[in-house]
Amino acid sequence: MRAAERVPLAARGLLIAIAPAGQRLVAVGDRGIIVLSDDRGASWTQAEYVPSQALLTGVCFLDPQRGVAVGHDQVTLTTGDAGRTWKRTHFAPQAPGPLLDVWCGAGGRVIAVGAYSAYLISTDGGASWREVKFTPAAAKAAPAHAGAAPAAPAAASADAEEEAGGGYHLNRIVTAGGGRLYIAGEAGHLYRSDDGGASWRSLTSPYEGSFFGVLPLTGDTVLAFGLRGHLYRSADAGDSWQQIDTGTVAMLTGAAPLGAHALAIVGLAGIVLVSRDGGRTVTLEQQADHAGLSAVVPAGDDRLAVAGEDGARQIGLSGKPVAAGSASP
Repeated sequence: MRAAERVPLAARGLLIAIAPAGQRLVAVGDRGIIVLSDDRGASWTQAEYVPSQALLTGVCFLDPQRGVAVGHDQVTLTTGDAGRTWKRTHFAPQAPGPLLDVWCGAGGRVIAVGAYSAYLISTDGGASWREVKFTPAAAKAAPAHAGAAPAAPAAASADAEEEAGGGYHLNRIVTAGGGRLYIAGEAGHLYRSDDGGASWRSLTSPYEGSFFGVLPLTGDTVLAFGLRGHLYRSADAGDSWQQIDTGTVAMLTGAAPLGAHALAIVGLAGIVLVSRDGGRTVTLEQQADHAGLSAVVPAGDDRLAVAGEDGARQIGLSGKPVAAGSASP
């Protein structure tokens, strides 16, 4: 496989994911492009060597130096110098679909997820990989909560749930700390692990459309978001959900906490949703260029570093609430 080309405007092309490596930010995207920022996203430089031209879709870091990126053709890349140079450690172009996201944990443990329930595990920081069949347990019955969204029925049997888990795209994997992980999937599928990914169970979903992200907050609070501006909040680790009015029908694709009770969610068409009450309400800050955004990390002082169809850059938050209309059904 050819290495990514060095291009003058690397940070202006399509970039899909972004992650901190200590004080550095690392963003990955189209044609194997990886860019680095040491000033919280204000300026970017291209990585010196990336042995892939595949679309890269996820990136994470085990510590400020060691990181993993994943993408199409089930490529996995590792770095030991904070993203400056990379090594290819897995490549499976014959696989039915791409890897879509990656999580880095303690002790060199890494999990990559992707299309058709692809699920790869590494215990050595991404140097080697083992594919595991993703077989989540059936969802528990959700408790009744006033104002909670009606839940879809749980799978009728463990066999039915295993079949469902065997084919749906796993779009995002995130940690809530303390061994708890969440996966957002297509067709309304949400999953939780309480043992660092050793086992999973389905969560009773509030929505049949695809989810593209999960954002754990303090305690058992978690947000899930996806197609047509749909955003849901749970106060019990995903056992029940309440829909949050977003005022948009744009796809929501990335989110990040911004401090005490504050968070930002980004999406297509330049959508930025900001909450300062732990996700109970959000305000819409429409970006003037309407360029799609796919990932976000905090950049300090009400600023965000974002990645998307126009590359990686820093944007500011106005802090002024914007009137939001009713969410689509």
